[in-house]
Amino acid sequence: MTEDTIALRALLEKGSDATFLREMIGFAAQRLMELETDGLCGAGHGERSADRRNQRNGYRERDWQTRAGSVELRIPKLRKGSYFPAFLEPRRLAEKALTAVVQEAYIQGISTRSVDDLVKAMGMEGISKSQVSRLCGEIDERVQTFLNRPIEGEWPYIWLDATYVKARRDHRIVSVAVIVAVGVNSDGRREVLGMTVGHSEAEPFWVEFLRSLARRGLRGVKLVVSDAHEGLKAAITKILGATWQRCRVHFMRNALAYAGKTQRRIVSAWVGTAFAQDDTAAARKQWREVADQARPRVPKLAALMDDAEADVLAYMGFPAQHRAKLHSTNPLERLNGEIKRRSEVVGIFPNEDAVTRLIGALLLEQNDEWAVQRARYMSLETIAPLSDDPIVSLPSLAA
Repeated sequence: MTEDTIALRALLEKGSDATFLREMIGFAAQRLMELETDGLCGAGHGERSADRRNQRNGYRERDWQTRAGSVELRIPKLRKGSYFPAFLEPRRLAEKALTAVVQEAYIQGISTRSVDDLVKAMGMEGISKSQVSRLCGEIDERVQTFLNRPIEGEWPYIWLDATYVKARRDHRIVSVAVIVAVGVNSDGRREVLGMTVGHSEAEPFWVEFLRSLARRGLRGVKLVVSDAHEGLKAAITKILGATWQRCRVHFMRNALAYAGKTQRRIVSAWVGTAFAQDDTAAARKQWREVADQARPRVPKLAALMDDAEADVLAYMGFPAQHRAKLHSTNPLERLNGEIKRRSEVVGIFPNEDAVTRLIGALLLEQNDEWAVQRARYMSLETIAPLSDDPIVSLPSLAA
């Protein structure tokens, strides 16, 4: 019998403990679903808003089997389309991490009012520091093993993105950046490669993070996709010797800021003609033509395009089959959305270790989901030629 099974049986034998844990999980899950549904509708429950895109249409009951037993959920229904919470897939470690972060904030007396209300609603006031410490230690061990595991093989493509959360440091509330790295290896499989928490996005921060990945074995990187973070481009060149792809979506937001409100759709279509080209040479030629035509009327837009040309069009030099996934950080959108939803439940993290605990657990479980997917993120036939290993690069073997 495994230790987890023994611990679960002992917990269930304590009726009150099992009850409050089920209530806690159910309360947090319900809040997550309400937040997700508000986002899909464009407005809160009963709120009048011009931005509303959809409306609620009641609830449907569902039992959710967790390690603490069956939790009754009321899943919101929508008038248009359907909604099903992603967390109903098995997420036991993230479940524990959310529990641990909420408990830690409460036990240290530095939680927000919403966390205090959550704890009281769950009947958890009597929880001890030793209980919280044991739970945190169990999660931290698994998360740290995952985040520090060796990185094997070649990784032609890397995506980097930052999400900001609030945490307490030295009795102050500060905004900290959570950096996540995701890569695709020479087998076409996607994995979470690492994460870190930092206070500055200057070059030394990026250099240290990329060095930590390199020390764990990261190699064979051809393209790194990210937003225009300060110092990142220089760090990529220095540590990985790879090409940098500036996120096209973020670039377009910056570009449209120079256009009047009535002209933004026109400018977007205008610049987009460069992205519709078949190869790098044609894309750059069209890009320069658009910049030259914009120069007399919108000189700041033209200057931005001049500076960003090589970085925004870098993905055009890679296989056409990959370009839809390479031009932006959009492949990380779902992952970042899950991070934000869980962070909103906590509100303010009690410390940076709690940030790593919760988000690291989410990343570990996302990585497990990707590992069991049958379909590759990119096909062997198209990604094998990017390998530095001449054997892997042979088309006959890739087939």
